[in-house]
Amino acid sequence: MAKKLLLSVSGLCLIAVLLSCARDATKEASPKSKVRLIVLNPGHYHAALVQKTMYDRVDPAVRVYAPDGPEVREYLERIHSFNTRPEDPTRWQEHVYTGPDYLEAMRDDKAGNVVVISGNNWKKTEYITAAIDAGLNVFSDKPMCIDAAGFAVLERAFAAAGAKGLLLYDIMTERFNRLCMLQKRLVLDKDVFGKLQRGSAAEPAVVKESVHHFFKYISGKPVRRPTWYFDTSQQGEGLVDVTTHLIDLVTWTCFPEQVIDYRDDVTVISGRHWPTTIAKSQYAKVTGAPDFPDFLKGKFNDDAVLPYLCNGEIVYAMKGVHVKLAVTWEFEVPSGAGDTHHSLFRGTRSHMIIRQGAEQNYRPQLYVEPAAGVEVPPLRRALEKTVARLQSEYPGLAIESHGAGWHVVVPPELLVGHEAHFRTVMEKYLQYLSEGKLPDWEIAFMTSKYYITTTALEMAKRGPAR
Repeated sequence: MAKKLLLSVSGLCLIAVLLSCARDATKEASPKSKVRLIVLNPGHYHAALVQKTMYDRVDPAVRVYAPDGPEVREYLERIHSFNTRPEDPTRWQEHVYTGPDYLEAMRDDKAGNVVVISGNNWKKTEYITAAIDAGLNVFSDKPMCIDAAGFAVLERAFAAAGAKGLLLYDIMTERFNRLCMLQKRLVLDKDVFGKLQRGSAAEPAVVKESVHHFFKYISGKPVRRPTWYFDTSQQGEGLVDVTTHLIDLVTWTCFPEQVIDYRDDVTVISGRHWPTTIAKSQYAKVTGAPDFPDFLKGKFNDDAVLPYLCNGEIVYAMKGVHVKLAVTWEFEVPSGAGDTHHSLFRGTRSHMIIRQGAEQNYRPQLYVEPAAGVEVPPLRRALEKTVARLQSEYPGLAIESHGAGWHVVVPPELLVGHEAHFRTVMEKYLQYLSEGKLPDWEIAFMTSKYYITTTALEMAKRGPAR
């Protein structure tokens, strides 16, 4: 007997056509050339951001499989807000199956051809494996695994996907950040940057640091974290989460389209972690739950607050280039500020630096500073020549003196926000789907990235928490 459900979202009746236990209705034909999305247990708001815009090749009918609860309802509310916004509304048609057998139902129905996964990180490898086994492509939020055991499963999933001609890909939005793209272009300009230094563990050639916040606003609405979010056994530690973006940016900038073999090309030197404490009132504010769940209560410290191991630092070398990454989390963003990103690449002629502190009004800015011993006038002329050449891609791009170096001035209208990057990375994935395969370097980037994060986590666990 078919089962249907009427979902109420913020006082608005959102009728979701649900897949039945028999599920014959899921077999209606869609054009085979279309990409048909399956959204699996959307516990993170990134699942909805994939659908913030429409795509020519993507069928507007989306199948959703999830356990019933606040997470799937919040996802549906976000989709409803996209569909009903006054400017450029989307046209998604959400067909939702909720039940404890949601994963089995998804696997049996095969009601689409691309599974979007964004939620409980501990379940990611199980979901990825189920999708690949069912012959479905995967478009997954990061991280795709959170520990060494998960990395072993993920490697097998990549092998299985390759054997079946399926695409398993993670959502690396920061590659499409215009400032990161521009920083990469300047790093690859030998007249301006020279050669990438190798550095050392004590003085790395590349340094990336980011600060994130648990309570913030996305699409004008406060982010609601799932109750399990502060359980590192489910969410994973900070060392294996945001660091995925930082590692990807390093590899993408320093070794573009090169196949990285983590067994030969990567050495993880150190990993360490430390907590941010979460009080009951903060937990309630960001999750909506009145109290900590039982699975967290045994983890309190002597002050009756939760020490959440979300902060971490990794030092590693890739092809001899030394890199240091650090991620820290604070509870709430200061007024006028936001998540921040600091990025340094040391070249033999200059250093490329993104800063995003109080001096920059918490807006990321790109700087070029001469390396030690480099004559400034020739470097400035080379930079001016490169900036003039890039103006066809970045209209209005300019430089101005700043300290011993220069500020690369990017017109604000060229700097789109984080949410817009989901469309761009989805379009890149759609391109790969049309081509029928991922480039070898993309797969190598992903395997080396998750090797670094999970290896650093093991090192951190063996050492003392700060």
